[in-house]
Amino acid sequence: MGKANPTNSEENEKDVTQTALCGGRNGSSFTSFFSRVLSGFIRNWNSIRSVRNMLNIPSQSFPTPNSQQRVSPSGQSGRNKVALKPGHSLMDWIRFAKSGKDLTGLRGRLIEVTQDELQKHNKREDCWTCIRGMVYNVTPYMDYHPGGEEELMKAAGIDGTDLFDQVHRWVNYESMLKECLVGRMAMKAATPGKAFIAPSSPTSLAPPAAGPPPPNRDSQPRYKTEYIPTSGCVTIDLKAGILRMEVLLGKLSYMIHLQLADEVEENVSVHTAFSVGKIQVTINKQTKGKWTSLGQPLEFHNTFLCKKDRGLFYRDCTLMSKTQVNHNTYVFRLQFPRGTVMHVPVGKHIYLKALIEGTEIVRPYTPVDQNLVASSPPSSHESDLYLMIKVYPDGVFTPYLNSLQIGENISIGGPEGTFSLRPLRDATHLYLLAAGTGFTPMVRLISLALQEVDTISTTKLLFFNKQEEDILWRCQLDDLAANEERFQVEYVLSEPSDSWTGRKGRVDETLLNEFLIRPDGSRCYVCVCGPSAFTAQTVGLLKQLCFSEEEWHAFQG
Repeated sequence: MGKANPTNSEENEKDVTQTALCGGRNGSSFTSFFSRVLSGFIRNWNSIRSVRNMLNIPSQSFPTPNSQQRVSPSGQSGRNKVALKPGHSLMDWIRFAKSGKDLTGLRGRLIEVTQDELQKHNKREDCWTCIRGMVYNVTPYMDYHPGGEEELMKAAGIDGTDLFDQVHRWVNYESMLKECLVGRMAMKAATPGKAFIAPSSPTSLAPPAAGPPPPNRDSQPRYKTEYIPTSGCVTIDLKAGILRMEVLLGKLSYMIHLQLADEVEENVSVHTAFSVGKIQVTINKQTKGKWTSLGQPLEFHNTFLCKKDRGLFYRDCTLMSKTQVNHNTYVFRLQFPRGTVMHVPVGKHIYLKALIEGTEIVRPYTPVDQNLVASSPPSSHESDLYLMIKVYPDGVFTPYLNSLQIGENISIGGPEGTFSLRPLRDATHLYLLAAGTGFTPMVRLISLALQEVDTISTTKLLFFNKQEEDILWRCQLDDLAANEERFQVEYVLSEPSDSWTGRKGRVDETLLNEFLIRPDGSRCYVCVCGPSAFTAQTVGLLKQLCFSEEEWHAFQG
């Protein structure tokens, strides 16, 4: 995978343990181990892609009815939301579930449910479903479900895990439906081989035994380099001597999970070069000395799984500042704990989790940069997380977030998301269609297109809002357009004042036909984000305008 190159003086002066892609005489054999794992991973990509349902770890959260930042794959318009009856909001459901009423019909008993028994409960007035081996009576939840009765009935009387994961696998159904729990599905014979587990031990510090040694050009070992998809990212959490390292490779997740052999400092240095397949993690020992092993493996150590089967991992982050953007939107700056390294790739999102009225509520948000175009030199807070969030006075989660005091904590999970940078490599024209806080994924896309992708000659943002005061970062957008010839922005208001001279109305075919210019020989790519209705309508219009599914991506709202 990479080279191990620490000098003797570095070993003596710093005495560090370097894992993942750093070895040396006093280093870790993670170097050779990780190379073999990823080499096997590349060779067996197609077979590993079919790995499903290894873990029965529940995912987190409940979807926000008004969120404009939920993400789904290109080509999907997401679930449709329905207008709920008065008194059937999320908070109403939480209160109803805690009312003490028997929501299962079993008077508090838990039963083992056979397949035949589950299939009997497939009607609107008697609806059971199974999620990850647990059976729930969702009949009382029908009128509270934001996706409506029709969506919930698709899982009636069957195992609804896959349907659930397609829309909102991160929903904390265990918390939301705990009063509806009927019992566990009757166990079937286990089917082996649901995860790819690397055959070699990653805990030894000995050099690799297989094969002849490389030519002795010098005293440092060298290892074969393998390709890692550039959409990958690495997240490190080091706390109380426990190291958790997750590498995301497309739709797959590889994990290193160890109780380290000795005490270390909780500061981590990570260097990645995905284009050449290198990851280096450096951790400082508290006391000098050689380790005979890295430590003891913990649960799910050294495994490849589909990311959606891994479950979300949360760490507590600190609110460092809150900056008002307009009358109802703020940028929240969150700092990761010491020992955590997380760089959220462009187009991916994270999750915020909080306990509200005794129920865990989780929301997805797409990070933005500190400014529209990153300053140079980088800010001292470059590793912090910046979230631009609209506060809904009658919401459940955002008022809680807005009430946090500087220095208080909130849990963050992720990153996740289906967006890929691959289509941008060949694009000449990037069109961004955003409504409201659907602007947030576009922030980093604009910076990327202008600073890192030389092939993109034109980046245009069409920004939809109700009124002029709703436009986010308007001054920054106008300044950027005035000083960067490759960037253009237009605003469209649905409820403009009499003094507004710009575009008016809503998204329609005529407007997009004028905006989405396709010069001869150009290669266009379109990104869409906003409320669900906006996104669904815009995607439909793109299809009418003969944009193929390879030419656009929808961040679902």
